[in-house]
Amino acid sequence: MNADLEKTWEKYTSAWKMTSKAERLATFSEVLADNAVYTDPLVQAASWDELIDYMENLHQQIPGAHFVTTSFMSHHQKSIANWEMKTQENITVGTGISYGEYDDQGRLVSMNGFFESNS
Repeated sequence: MNADLEKTWEKYTSAWKMTSKAERLATFSEVLADNAVYTDPLVQAASWDELIDYMENLHQQIPGAHFVTTSFMSHHQKSIANWEMKTQENITVGTGISYGEYDDQGRLVSMNGFFESNS
């Protein structure tokens, strides 16, 4: 099951690189529970639309922004991932850790990002 959670995590993080709302929604329908909540030091997004707005805002600030998982561990429907945030030129502009929780179907119900923030 841990490999399945990692696949779910990677599919979820791929949505950060996408630029189409329809593509993100299609991805979310595969890997996120309907009531999934995203939280980091800057925002709490309690709906898919709020998360997509946040992703779009990130792309306005850093065009082509995306995340590369550098390590992933999971057990009991929970995961920890270390990641690097990259520009479209693959330049690392940030690092952090995310904690995820999954439902019985292996879909994410909670994604929590931790990183240094000036805000």
